[in-house]
Amino acid sequence: MPGQQQARGAAADADLALAQASAEARKLRIAGEVRELAWRLKTLDAQADVARRERDYLARLADDVDRRVRAGELARTDSLAARAEWQEARGTLSEVEQRLTAGRTQWRTLTGFTELPVLPSAGTAVPSAAPLSGHPELRLAEQAVERAKRRIEVVERSRRDPPELRVRYRDESSSLSGASQRGVGVAIRIPFGTAGRNAPLEAAALGDLDVADTHLMRLRERLDADVEVARTGLDRALEQLENARLRSRLQQERRALVDASFKAGETSLPELLRVINAATQAEAALARQQAAAGLAGAQLEQALGLLP
Repeated sequence: MPGQQQARGAAADADLALAQASAEARKLRIAGEVRELAWRLKTLDAQADVARRERDYLARLADDVDRRVRAGELARTDSLAARAEWQEARGTLSEVEQRLTAGRTQWRTLTGFTELPVLPSAGTAVPSAAPLSGHPELRLAEQAVERAKRRIEVVERSRRDPPELRVRYRDESSSLSGASQRGVGVAIRIPFGTAGRNAPLEAAALGDLDVADTHLMRLRERLDADVEVARTGLDRALEQLENARLRSRLQQERRALVDASFKAGETSLPELLRVINAATQAEAALARQQAAAGLAGAQLEQALGLLP
């Protein structure tokens, strides 16, 4: 039929573009999984580093307490307390390293790589603004609308079956006289379309277009909301990161002062252990918040539809 081949070709092109857009959207979804796992591993790696330094510090402290116990400067109970804290730090480190090993195995399964990527500092690699018109999910929804429109055109161009041309050739001969009779026949069949034939197909095509339009509208609203939530989350994460940096610095200064006071015999061991515990918790909280701010930045990039 006139225009039918062109309409079907446009519909096929729309199907191909939809498949390509779907591949890009799936790539973005996988990128989101990779980002989240990478920053989770970054958190565990930082916690393991903090736990390792705490274990080494408590090991040196336990040795120093033992020396002072032998010299008669401290009681035996102080040695036991120091050794108990050192053993607890070793257990904490072992637990974090076990979780880190499991996470690295998951990373290798997901990406095929053994090494972690070098992640950017928190809040340094996120664009201030980006148009959502290039978002893979949005392009996929827009292409679904385009495909629905092209299918409607195919239905409109196919209101009846295509015409048929039939050619018949006949060659007959008599066995007695040897005379032959030949003939050529030509027939043209032109079907007439009816509303009943095309109504179900047209209704289905219009229904698909309505669904695609509604999904596109809802998706635009959701993407705008996701970007706003992610940007607000990043701002709060960066603010909390500054607070965590300040607390950690103050606790580290306090620990250094109390440690010097303990070595001078002016501070008791229980007080030093309390200060060490507070400083370690502040340092671990800083490591977690650094990773949380980095993840918040990655989530904003994900909401904007940007690939890593």
